[in-house]
Amino acid sequence: MSPRAGSAGPHTLAFVESPVQLLNVLEWAHLQALGAVEEPGGGLTLVVLSPTDPMTRGQLRRMAELARDEGYRVRWEEARGGPGAPFQTIGGLTPLLRRARRVVMGDPFSRYVQLLLTITKARDLVVVDDGTATMEFVAQLARGERLVRWHRKGGRPGARDLIFAPVSSSARRRLTPGDRRNVEVFSSMPVDEKPEGVTVTANDFAWTRARFGPPRITKGADMVGTSLVETGVVDGGHYLEAVRTLAKAHGATRYFAHRRESTDKLHRLAAETGLEIVRPDLPLELIARRGPVGRTILSFPSTVVHTLPLALAGTEVRVAVCDIDPAWLTEHASPRAEGFLSGVTGKARDVTRLSAVTAA
Repeated sequence: MSPRAGSAGPHTLAFVESPVQLLNVLEWAHLQALGAVEEPGGGLTLVVLSPTDPMTRGQLRRMAELARDEGYRVRWEEARGGPGAPFQTIGGLTPLLRRARRVVMGDPFSRYVQLLLTITKARDLVVVDDGTATMEFVAQLARGERLVRWHRKGGRPGARDLIFAPVSSSARRRLTPGDRRNVEVFSSMPVDEKPEGVTVTANDFAWTRARFGPPRITKGADMVGTSLVETGVVDGGHYLEAVRTLAKAHGATRYFAHRRESTDKLHRLAAETGLEIVRPDLPLELIARRGPVGRTILSFPSTVVHTLPLALAGTEVRVAVCDIDPAWLTEHASPRAEGFLSGVTGKARDVTRLSAVTAA
């Protein structure tokens, strides 16, 4: 993959830091029919701000291959490759940012993206889904609040937060639509508080359904992992017991690990539950659509309770979600955690709610 592909100053510049963000840029580009224009790549250059986590990098490389198969340019940036990497990355991207007429981003909470927003003069800004965080971003933008990830909200700002505050405030202003700026949110998440002037476009995973599947469906159940333990929201012991109870009740045999789940935790899950741990090489929406996949997919509150019913529309797969018992939360969890997680499942469409497991 050429790290400097697409350096001619694209019409649209997209920044992604995770496989799901890249998938949703492809979904947005498919809806916009960017690949249908005569210019190679439809005028879209995807910039991957590569993280250091090996599993995330692997999934990003697979997703980048799919993007290039669609005809889009991909520029891979080792954005976290050392102390000088951010300066080199931002310096190299500045000319592109100043020429781009439209900027697409997957994570408006990212400090990297917020820094890049201070450089661009693009009139059109598009935010694509970065999971459930998109719900919080839209709500904060509507209320005029500072941009803070939901699982950190309620805590005291650290020194780095205070130093970065002017950049974050500038990014929020740039993400507020006005006479000289259009802002679009492309999302499969429910949007209750629509910011004034923001265009909200529904993501129904049309590209995924057109390119993959329908899947072969097995008789058993699959379980989707979550990184709520790693982010300090849910206690590890309670999570293990909940997984064990849920798997036994529904006959689950496979556990699709979240890319941020720790190796030690996954080893313990395998040993104590008997589940086969699967490390997906693509976002779960594509894995499920390609199949084989269980007739029931079990999940805790997460993005997939919103996305999988869309990606698997027209199949017989059922998505079931187990709420998080408040007793599972750690003492370090944000005061907003219980309400936010409950809202994630409460607003999900076409899913089965599992309440009995909350007694685990």
